[in-house]
Amino acid sequence: MLRRYSSARGHQADHDPTLGFAFDGRLEILRAPLWLRDLAGAWIFYSVLPAWPGLKPRFERIARFAPWIGLVLGGLQSLLWLVLIRADWPTSAVALLVIGLGAWLSGGLHLDGLMDTADGLAAGRERCLQAMDDSCVGASGVQTLLVVVLLQIAALLRLGSLAPLALPIAAFWGRCAPLWAMARFFYLREGQQAGTASFHRRYRQGWQEALPAFLVLLLVLTVFPSLLMVGWPSQMVLMAGIGVGVLPAFLVPEVLGRRLGGHSGDSYGASVVLVETVTLLLLAVLLPAG
Repeated sequence: MLRRYSSARGHQADHDPTLGFAFDGRLEILRAPLWLRDLAGAWIFYSVLPAWPGLKPRFERIARFAPWIGLVLGGLQSLLWLVLIRADWPTSAVALLVIGLGAWLSGGLHLDGLMDTADGLAAGRERCLQAMDDSCVGASGVQTLLVVVLLQIAALLRLGSLAPLALPIAAFWGRCAPLWAMARFFYLREGQQAGTASFHRRYRQGWQEALPAFLVLLLVLTVFPSLLMVGWPSQMVLMAGIGVGVLPAFLVPEVLGRRLGGHSGDSYGASVVLVETVTLLLLAVLLPAG
C-alpha cells in the first residue's frame, strides 16, 4: 500500500525514482537540513494536508516522524470536537464527524491497510498476500472496519469531555506501532522494491527512528504539565493517560507480525488503526467519565 503525491499546480514535477513520489521542483527555495525535509515528506505521505511551500520533501526516513503527524491530525480532530461541542452539537454526532475527519485527513491510508490485512488473515498464510493485493474488499475487511469504527465511537462517547485529550494520544501511539513492526519483522514483499512501502525498512537506521517520538513524549510529560500549572493529581492522570498506549503500540504489531510472518504496508496501516482503537478503549476504561 503506497500513496503517491503529485503536484496539483500544473508545473513540471520532479520524481523520486525509488518511491514514485512527485513534487514541484520550482517551489524549492529553502536549503533545509535532511531531517526537516523528511518531516515535510512525512507531512505529505501521511496526510492530505497541503505541502509546505518552499521546501523540497524527502521520503527516505519519514516513518520516524509519523508520530508527530499523528499529534497534528489528532489535534485537528480535538479542535473539531471542541468547536462542535461549543455549537451545542450532540456528542454522538460529534464523535461520528471526528472519526470521519480522521479518516479524511489520513487519506484513508490506514483504513485501507486495515481492511486488506483482515482479508489476508482470513485467507490463511498461503493466500495471505494474494488476498491483500486484491483490489476488491472482502467480507472480513468490511466487518473489521465496522467493528473498529463502532468501538471508537463507543470509546469517544464514554470519554465525553476528555475525548479531545484522548484523540492526540491515540493518534500518536498508533503511528508509533509501525516503528516496532519495522524493527522486529521482515518486509513481506522484499522483492518488490518499486511502488511498495519497503522503503521504510530500506532506509531505517535502527532504533534512531524512535528518537523523535521519544523526544515528543519527554516534552509532553515534563514541560506541558508545568506550562498548564496543573496539580499533581491531574498531572498523574495526564501521565497515566499518555502511557496507556505503550503496551498496544508494541503488542499489536507484534501479534500481526507473527500471524502474517512479517509486515507490509497494509499491516503497518492496520497496526496504526488497531492501536488507536485499543488506546481509546483503554483511556475510556481508565479515565474518569467526562
